[in-house]
Amino acid sequence: MSQPPQPPTPPSSDDSSPGVPGFRTWRGVYWFVFASFVGVVAALTIFSRMLA
Repeated sequence: MSQPPQPPTPPSSDDSSPGVPGFRTWRGVYWFVFASFVGVVAALTIFSRMLA
């Protein structure tokens, strides 16, 4: 007995894609945000010592 063909699956929305230009995964977005935060903190530290 053969099985009837299965209907095609609808295209699934890829939840792992953040939809942000330049980033393929959420992990990349998180690393960018973390690196930006560290950069801003470092810049504030340097400028506060230079201008104090």
